[in-house]
Amino acid sequence: MSELEKITKQIREEARAVAAERIRAAQKEADEILARAREECAVLEAEAAQKDAATRKNYESRVKSSAEQQLRVSLLAAKQEIIAEVLEQAYATLKSEDAQRYFLTMEKLLKTYALAGAGEIYFSAEDLVRMPRDFEKKIQAAAREKGGSLSLKKEPKDIEDGFVLIYGGVEENCTLKALFQAKKDQLQDRANEILFQ
Repeated sequence: MSELEKITKQIREEARAVAAERIRAAQKEADEILARAREECAVLEAEAAQKDAATRKNYESRVKSSAEQQLRVSLLAAKQEIIAEVLEQAYATLKSEDAQRYFLTMEKLLKTYALAGAGEIYFSAEDLVRMPRDFEKKIQAAAREKGGSLSLKKEPKDIEDGFVLIYGGVEENCTLKALFQAKKDQLQDRANEILFQ
């Protein structure tokens, strides 16, 4: 082999060695870039999974909260409907009591709503007809307990039940419907305690 061939061979071997070294360095750099890219992808995937889990949890929480709210609203509506029915039944029961029990209730109401001073008391036409004979005395007794007097008017008022008191031109509506309406919140609270506590 001639000198020139030897030099050429040596140059080729050195070039191959340098090329191989560069290829190894480039491969190493490519492997490092891929490893970093995989790590970054793993981090991004983990972040995406966390965001997805948080979003899913938040959505599930909102759905659950909405369902619970709808349930509470439905239960409240059902309770209010039941309470309204109970109060309506209580009103109907009071209104339809026999004369003796009905006027016993009226006497209790008189003792509560009679005022000191002179006044008048009116009943419905139906109540004037079925009123016990001694009830006028009970009206006077209830008024005296409060330091006043009441005169029973024989002209009926256009009311269904209960009575109307008039003191100095001021009317006090003591019909059962008016009393139930005035005490509606208290009656609802009491019915709620009895039925649902």
